[in-house]
Amino acid sequence: MERRDTNGQPINIPMMVITIVVGVFITVLNQTILATAFPTLMDAFNISTATVQWLTTGFMMVNGIMIPVSAYLSGKIPTKWLYITAMATFLVGTIIAYVANSFGMLLAGRLVQALGVGVTMPLLQNIMLTIFPPEKRGAAMGITGIAVGVAPAIGPTLSGYIIDNFGWRTLFGMLIPIIIIVLLLALKYVKNVLPMTDPSMDIISLIESTVGFGSLLYGFSEVGNKGWTDPVVLWSIGIGIVVIALFGIRQFKLENPFLQVRVFENKIFTLSTVLASIANMAMVGAGMIIPLYLQIIHGKSAFESGLTLLPGALLIGLMSPITGVVFDRIGAKRLAILGLFILTMGTLPFAFITQDMPTIFITVIYAVRMFGISIVMMPITTNGMNALAPRMIPHGTAANNTIRQIASSVTTAVMVSVLTNVTDQSKPAHSLIHSNPLKYKNDFFNATLNGYHAAFWIAVGFSLVGWLLAFFLNKKPIRSKSNLDEEAK
Repeated sequence: MERRDTNGQPINIPMMVITIVVGVFITVLNQTILATAFPTLMDAFNISTATVQWLTTGFMMVNGIMIPVSAYLSGKIPTKWLYITAMATFLVGTIIAYVANSFGMLLAGRLVQALGVGVTMPLLQNIMLTIFPPEKRGAAMGITGIAVGVAPAIGPTLSGYIIDNFGWRTLFGMLIPIIIIVLLLALKYVKNVLPMTDPSMDIISLIESTVGFGSLLYGFSEVGNKGWTDPVVLWSIGIGIVVIALFGIRQFKLENPFLQVRVFENKIFTLSTVLASIANMAMVGAGMIIPLYLQIIHGKSAFESGLTLLPGALLIGLMSPITGVVFDRIGAKRLAILGLFILTMGTLPFAFITQDMPTIFITVIYAVRMFGISIVMMPITTNGMNALAPRMIPHGTAANNTIRQIASSVTTAVMVSVLTNVTDQSKPAHSLIHSNPLKYKNDFFNATLNGYHAAFWIAVGFSLVGWLLAFFLNKKPIRSKSNLDEEAK
């Protein structure tokens, strides 16, 4: 049966999917592409580490603020023009960053980029869940896993190569022609598939969402630089929690809420969101800590450490479509139990990491972890969305992505702080550097390794919790009507 959009026009589904997946791939890639560029940018603009970090902190904040807004926008603006507007915004930000002659201009470009990225990712999931019937959503969401899983994972590797060979501007310049091609394809192939609900804008909710999520994400992102006891960190996290609580209470009272938080009353959706967040935390946490270990302990370059993670990233891209098809047949429970068990077992060796652990072993174990994540990530997300009524899917997507964004920030903050604190507590007295420099060097290395051990035990812990929670999932796939079928009635 030919699929049609909300205006009754036929949809070229393969070309529409290719267009939006390629577009989202480069926007998600952009999130981590500066990972190894910071030293170069610090030299280029004569700025400190704390200042250059705003290229990531600011991006995460704006991106996190826009995700809850995406549910409102998807009901207010036709799908085609919302996607084109988001990609055009991303293009403008990319051009600003490419031609930047000051750090302020570069940061402005990154923030404009984040406005677009915060809309494209939830929109991609909404579109895929709408144009495919429930029995095919696993395979469809598996395709989105290529963008969600592979893009951020290859960012550091690609960034290291480009920085070494072409310079930092190429990180942005190479994206511009691809974005233009995506926009031209979108004009022809992206159709209006999400129903227009014409929601009203509740200004108070918008302010609460912006302040709450922005403050919370900022607080957690600053933990690595300032520590948990810094007043700015404590106040930011505290204000974020209070304002988000007020935001949630207000949504329950509104007849037409800005973000429908009642999606969390659905137990399957809530559990699926928690498990998807745990899988995402495992990917983000290890993707940050392992390169640090390789560069500090093994003396690898940024590019070399990125290459170590590349096979795992490619494995996610290979497995995501396959696990999506398997999910359509057997559901999420067995996949989640198996995937989270593999993830836990694959994380355990890192808790005993040594100075002499072979790089090839690290590459293989990291790939095993990513294999486990690929079995869990998109199937469990699809399982949660299938549990919702079609009209609730945009709100579910926004809620799911927001929780995952916050979980990633919390993971980064916790693992960095644990790594730093345990290392500081274990390192030898500074006086030893003069009396016995060889012992000082050996003890300092051991202290650093203790920090990595502690950080990875945290990762083992939340992976194990996820595995235990997976036993409470629904056994069979959930079948519900698709949006387009419902709209056609």
